[in-house]
Amino acid sequence: MQVKNFNKNKNRLVRDISWLSFNERVLQEAQDSTVALHDRLKFLGIYSNNMDEFFRVRVATLIRMASYEKISRIYLEDKPNLILDQIQERVLKNQKRFNTTFNKIIKELKAEGVELINEKKLNAKDKKWLRHYFNINVRSNIVPLMVESIPQAPNLKDKSIYLACILRSKSNAFTKRYALIEVPTNVCDRFIILPTEGQKHRIILLEDIIRICLPNLFSQFGFDKFESYIIKLTRDGELDLDNDIDTDFIDSIEKGLRRRKNAKALRFVYDKNIDEQLFRYLTSILGLSKGDHFIPGGRIHNHKDFMNFPKSVLSESKRKRKQIIHPLLKQPVRIMKVLDKRDVMLHVPFHSFDSVIDLLREAAIDPEVIDIKISCYRLASESKIVNALINAIQNGKRVTAVIELRA
Repeated sequence: MQVKNFNKNKNRLVRDISWLSFNERVLQEAQDSTVALHDRLKFLGIYSNNMDEFFRVRVATLIRMASYEKISRIYLEDKPNLILDQIQERVLKNQKRFNTTFNKIIKELKAEGVELINEKKLNAKDKKWLRHYFNINVRSNIVPLMVESIPQAPNLKDKSIYLACILRSKSNAFTKRYALIEVPTNVCDRFIILPTEGQKHRIILLEDIIRICLPNLFSQFGFDKFESYIIKLTRDGELDLDNDIDTDFIDSIEKGLRRRKNAKALRFVYDKNIDEQLFRYLTSILGLSKGDHFIPGGRIHNHKDFMNFPKSVLSESKRKRKQIIHPLLKQPVRIMKVLDKRDVMLHVPFHSFDSVIDLLREAAIDPEVIDIKISCYRLASESKIVNALINAIQNGKRVTAVIELRA
């Protein structure tokens, strides 16, 4: 079989460069001052999450293609190394736009009476309250990793952020150790609202609380001077599936997911002000080289968490947007009869998503419905769609749901 190489067509857009243009469009929404502040933070979170998945899957694939010429022919990509260079150049450019946009939104939040502060902007009363909060809610979820004491490279988690710490002693200039602390955002809130008098709100990030409390973790070992910088690692998330015909497909998927935990690191995101010696040490023990993607940024990473920025502190969020029920779908109505006659387009969030739930509920109890087949991109943790599908199964319907596996 002959495979035509479409890259020779100069008018063809490279898939992954085109995808970066799509994600830039998401960033534009965050830059739009007519969009609500909370939504602009969400768009930054979506952009950040998209970039993580892009590196885990698409960049990982390009790196493999660059290593194996035969695979590059199969994937119809010409000069994958050139594409990787273009990606790096464009990502760094967009990172600057992202940081500028984020800083602008933070200033606008402050003008609205919501201030995102760090450990350098706290008074004695604040520090006392936060140390108590740390001891009650955070301390038990932290186990520092003394990286110089372990024989093998630390296995950093793909979706976590870490505080890379330098521990020193004022009395002994030669005493210096390195430690890594995983910021436990999976079990602790990342955004902590400080007690404040009046209408203003102050919010501090979980990693900055840990920074304040580093003496609580290390002072008993003679350390009294601390520096810390946020770092983040992205690993190859492409699935390697076994070709063994005796292996069940589900088992093959499970094995591929387990291998992701120890997959090759291909992107290193870090605070651009990180200590140079610490940076060199970390990149060395993590097995990173000049060919990998190094992305300098600010103090804050994993902006995907800003999709969960507390709404309660924003006055605009208290003015709940009124959603419209499409006039053809107002209950009580048989939705499937409406759809038999014509198509209906819903524009969410301006139209209410309840109409979709109404359709699924109707299908779950309609005696003429035998099968329900649905493709889902993302689902909420307490999903009304899932609840409707479960009820359909309980009513004797056959349900097939295809759900995207998160990268």
